Amino acid sequence: MKKIIALLLAIALSLSLFTACGTKPADTPPAADAGNNNATPTPTPTPAPAPTPSAPANRLEEILAAGKLVVGTSPDFAPMEFLDITKSGQDQYVGLDMEFARYIAQELGVELEIRAMDFGALLTAVGAGAIDMALSGFAWREDRAESNELSDFYNVQSDPRGQGLLIMKEDADKYKTAADFAGKLIAVQEASLQKALLEEQIPDAEPKLVAKTTDGVMMLITGKVDAVGVSGSNGDSFCANYPDIQLSDFFYDYTSEGNVAGMMKGEVELAARVNEIIKKAAAAGLFEKWYSEAQDLANDVGWQNE
Repeated sequence: MKKIIALLLAIALSLSLFTACGTKPADTPPAADAGNNNATPTPTPTPAPAPTPSAPANRLEEILAAGKLVVGTSPDFAPMEFLDITKSGQDQYVGLDMEFARYIAQELGVELEIRAMDFGALLTAVGAGAIDMALSGFAWREDRAESNELSDFYNVQSDPRGQGLLIMKEDADKYKTAADFAGKLIAVQEASLQKALLEEQIPDAEPKLVAKTTDGVMMLITGKVDAVGVSGSNGDSFCANYPDIQLSDFFYDYTSEGNVAGMMKGEVELAARVNEIIKKAAAAGLFEKWYSEAQDLANDVGWQNE
């Protein structure tokens, strides 16, 4: 019996010593040993990547992201767009369309860059993405609407003088009807409304394509062409600066509905925003104001070719 009691006491003593040594429970992982190369380090959480800004989805978003609107024009068509030779840089581009371009940029909250180019190249540049928009006295035409996104009409107080032909004053009695221009050499801008009207209503005339209307006027004055296709207001501006020319009594059968801005086909978001700006400007009477100021300026500065 004594042996059994002694054995039990020995077992109890062993258990108490084992507990006193601080042995951790088996399910507690051992601490990492800095000197043990085989120890597995605790992984560091990888931070989530910052969200990448999405690319602009359309031309309007590109303009807003860049902070700049690039507008192309052919500055030889007063009072719509022409050069003020007393100024330089971007300030030299004046006229109704140029004031409209500045207004659009202001409404979008971006800077404006105006690029001068030949009239016939403008809508091609729009289609190629070289410019955001073309403002250059454009009339709506079906072929333009098929290839480009066109805005709603603006400057709808149609030119009361219509579309006609500049001639030398000394030839006023020679050119009074469409028939009088049959077989004559008529200067017109490439891709212009004046070219289309000439081909439709005086098919027997011979078109002489020019890059700028001012080139045609110089050709008229120097006897290289018989007439120049112009809008009535454009013709009036030329006559105010060149006393030896005048508008013929003949005017095309044409009624203007106003002008349109040209944009890349499919850029409906940009066109919609421009249409909103057109409505705002029209409601404020700005197109009439810009037209009147541009007409006066064209007469005052004696605008000329580049």
